[in-house]
Amino acid sequence: MSFGSFDNNRGSSATLSEINMVPLIDVMLVLLVIFMITAPLLSHSLQINLPKASATPVTQEPDVIDVAIDDVGRIYWNEEPIDQAALDLRFAEQAQLDPQPDLRIRADLNTRYEILAQIMASARNAGLSRLGFVTRPGSSNGNGNSTGNGNGAGNGNVIGNGNGGADRNVSNAGASAAAASGMAQ
Repeated sequence: MSFGSFDNNRGSSATLSEINMVPLIDVMLVLLVIFMITAPLLSHSLQINLPKASATPVTQEPDVIDVAIDDVGRIYWNEEPIDQAALDLRFAEQAQLDPQPDLRIRADLNTRYEILAQIMASARNAGLSRLGFVTRPGSSNGNGNSTGNGNGAGNGNVIGNGNGGADRNVSNAGASAAAASGMAQ
């Protein structure tokens, strides 16, 4: 609604173009009160006694492939000597399996990095995605060097695949493998 002005100097056809906000505010406050009252009533749910399932999820543990490299560069597949060409073929075969096996690389302390990078690149090119490194546990002596216990009794650290045993420390090394595959080419 618009009301005329009480000023006689203007023409009588001039109207006031302001909206009266009081009725709008009243309606909004009423709606707010209604929603405040009804909202707690909507949160109540029906109590249903659901059946319990006794099935356990089936988890299939992937196989573990142990690739070892000694200090002169000889390669071993699960403790059996193998050459680089046969290693590439086995990587291709294992990449086709579902789930893919964990590839754990054990390299001697004095192994050349070039050989290690070639093996990692070969595994990546074959399609293996679960790659890790096995190291001996050690304690840092403050200057960046680590000292291990040297017993090699299966309590090494696995770095990379995310599926270590109960006595293994695990972290991700996928970026290292990808960087090494770029270096090997």
